[in-house]
Amino acid sequence: MNPFLSTFLYFIIAVVIVIIGLIIFELITHKYKDWEEIEKGNTAVALSIGGKIIGICLVLSFSIYHSSELWETLIWGAYGVVLQMIAYFVFEGVTRRFSVQSKLKENNVAVGIISLAVSIGLGFVIGASIT
Repeated sequence: MNPFLSTFLYFIIAVVIVIIGLIIFELITHKYKDWEEIEKGNTAVALSIGGKIIGICLVLSFSIYHSSELWETLIWGAYGVVLQMIAYFVFEGVTRRFSVQSKLKENNVAVGIISLAVSIGLGFVIGASIT
């Protein structure tokens, strides 16, 4: 396949997967609306969402490195979104002293940074497992 065409197709896959992932995350963060909080200048939510975008894109990039098929990248991307959602619920579950969603809504930047780190770190772990 022409490298310019394949790059464009991988780009389209990445955009679609990221948008779908962000829509899903918007639905599971029921205590606030991500983009409304970002519009208000909520840095913590922006960090959290940024981490999710980077984490998903890391999975996609590792998939592209290790695969020659577009459909495999699509599947890995979807799997990455699912695993990022699981990580979000685990993160919320292990922070029993406070609600991650509530702290993000309150613009607690420390929680936003940890959320970003969890998403990026797991993006690397998930991506590295792709063979």
